[in-house]
Amino acid sequence: MDLYKELCQILGEENVLTKEPMSRHTTFQVGGPADYFVTPQKEGQIRDTAAILRETDTPCYIMGNGSNLLVGDRGYRGVVVQLYKKMDGIQIQDTIVHAQAGALLSRIAVKAFEASLSGFEFASGIPGTLGGAMMMNAGAYGGEMKQVAVRARVLKATGDIREIPAEEMGLGYRTSIFSGNGDIILGADLQLKPGDGREIRASMEELRKKRVEKQPLEYPSAGSTFKRPQGYFAGKLIQDAGLRGFRVGGAQVSEKHCGFVINRDHATAADIRSLMEQVSDRVYAQFGVRLEPEVKQIGEF
Repeated sequence: MDLYKELCQILGEENVLTKEPMSRHTTFQVGGPADYFVTPQKEGQIRDTAAILRETDTPCYIMGNGSNLLVGDRGYRGVVVQLYKKMDGIQIQDTIVHAQAGALLSRIAVKAFEASLSGFEFASGIPGTLGGAMMMNAGAYGGEMKQVAVRARVLKATGDIREIPAEEMGLGYRTSIFSGNGDIILGADLQLKPGDGREIRASMEELRKKRVEKQPLEYPSAGSTFKRPQGYFAGKLIQDAGLRGFRVGGAQVSEKHCGFVINRDHATAADIRSLMEQVSDRVYAQFGVRLEPEVKQIGEF
C-alpha cells in the first residue's frame, strides 16, 4: 500500500505534508520532521485516516496546536494528525458550548464572554485546544475542565463515534481515561452559566495580567513543564534547589517562573529534555520528590 496516496485520497493532497518540521507546529519551536503531517477537516476523514493507519500498523500521534508537546530533533516516524484550525468550530445553544477538538480554549472563552456565559474564564489564557484540554483535564487559577465538561464526542478504535458523559471520563489532576485508551477526541460540550458581561471581562483581564506578570510569555515554552507533586509546588521546589536560570544549551529554567522551561536561545529538543531530566534529578536528590513532566514527549531524540 502506498500510504501517501491513500492519505491524499482521504484528505486531499493539500492536507498531507511529508517530512514536515515539527518546529513549525509546537510552541517550544523545536522538533524534527514528521514522516507525514496531516490536517483532517471532517470527522469522516479522521475515521478513515485512523482505519488506514491501523491497517498498515503505522505509528500515529494526535495533536492540537502543540502547546504541550516536545518533539525530538530527529523527528517522528509515522503520521502526526493535527486537529486544529481546520477542526475548530464553536456553537452555543442556551448555556451549552459545542466545540470541535481543534478550537482554542482562548477562542471558546471569548465566544462564551460574547454570549454572557460564565465559568470558562479560567481557560482564557491557556494556550491549548479543547481536545488536549479534555485529554489532560487542563486547568488554571482554580478552574479545570472537569468543572464544565458535560460530554465528549470520540472516535473509538472500532471506528464507531460515541458520546462519553463526563462521569465516565475519569477526569483527575492532569489525567483522564483518554490519556491511554486510544480514543480520539473529536469535540466536547461544556455547561456554562449566565453571567454579567462586565464581570466576565474583568475576570479575564485580571487573569491575563497575572499571566503577563508571572509567566515568561516572551519566550517559546510549553507552559507549566512539570505536574504539581502532591503537597508541593513544582516551581517552588525548583527554586529552592537553586535552579532558577539553570541552563542546558539554549534551554533554561525561567528566571521569571521556575515552573517553566523556556527556549531561551535556539534550544534543541535534546537541550530541553536534558534540562528537564537534570531538574527532576536534582530536586529528587535534595527533597526526595520526583517531578514528573506535564509536557508530552514524542519522536526520536
